[in-house]
Amino acid sequence: MIKHIVFFKLKDRSPEQVAETVAVLRNMEGRIPQLLSIEVGADLIHSERSFDIALVTVVASMEDLQAYQVHPAHKEVIAHINEVKELSVAVDYEI
Repeated sequence: MIKHIVFFKLKDRSPEQVAETVAVLRNMEGRIPQLLSIEVGADLIHSERSFDIALVTVVASMEDLQAYQVHPAHKEVIAHINEVKELSVAVDYEI
């Protein structure tokens, strides 16, 4: 199994923009068969080093991770993220 974690820092860090982006990310739930689980959370601390949103997903294999990456629902999310993000970082590891 593969855990895929992404942190997002938004250009506009307002509560409204964070909430909208959290909703866009959560909208993948149930739409992408390869996603075994999905968690999305907004940062509570708001420190200088904080990122605004965390996305944690689990897929069964590297093949499923690749299928997730090109799924139309994920591509919709990428389009939104590319408009609103200042920075993102990711890690993928075997669990």
